[in-house]
Amino acid sequence: MPIKGVLFDFSGTLFRIESVRSWLAGALAERGVRVTDADFERYATELEAAGALPGGPSPRRMPEELAEGWAHRDENAELHRAVYTGLARQVALPDPGLYDVLYERHLSPDAWRPYPDAAQVLEGLREAGAGIGVVSNIGWDLRPVFRAHGLDPYVDAYVLSFEHGVQKPDARLFHTACTLLGQHPTDVVMVGDDRVADGGAAALGCEVRFVQHAPVDERPDGLRELGLTAMVA
Repeated sequence: MPIKGVLFDFSGTLFRIESVRSWLAGALAERGVRVTDADFERYATELEAAGALPGGPSPRRMPEELAEGWAHRDENAELHRAVYTGLARQVALPDPGLYDVLYERHLSPDAWRPYPDAAQVLEGLREAGAGIGVVSNIGWDLRPVFRAHGLDPYVDAYVLSFEHGVQKPDARLFHTACTLLGQHPTDVVMVGDDRVADGGAAALGCEVRFVQHAPVDERPDGLRELGLTAMVA
């Protein structure tokens, strides 16, 4: 089917967050806190189990007091911060200032890596004449990440959940993105890694294609394999 536009998810699709260990090491260094190797491994393991890294593994156990916020965490920035710092506080870290430093670190472009084929695929779509949008469930502005990694020039529209107060799979986000691209949903493909959240675009008539949610080094050509450029009308 010929297409005129492509929508992409952010985390796990175009970019991947750093590992929990890298995240923790960076925060400890910023605060000037030294810990033993054994304590470092314990903190990293517990933070990963808590699901405290946005874009990282989901919590293995959800604290009752955070459950409602978790369900709506991407609908506004304040709730996003409160939920993720709350999850991090399930782990007894050696410095109380680390919780906010950890949260701030994940906002940094340095904490994110684009997948190896992301630039090539976006460039190919742009050259083929396709409109490109990013539709993300997120509690903060990801545009600086795209700018820092040189991918912002390829993106025509960003539709971020916290700016609209609704989360995928709510069809309103996808509808907004298609409207900003000036395309009918049936002429647009949504690409993501979450079959529930990203699959919501199908309700509008978008074709939906999925990539594997995998570390950057383990998915060198997941986007390229979708053959999106060849689909452009």
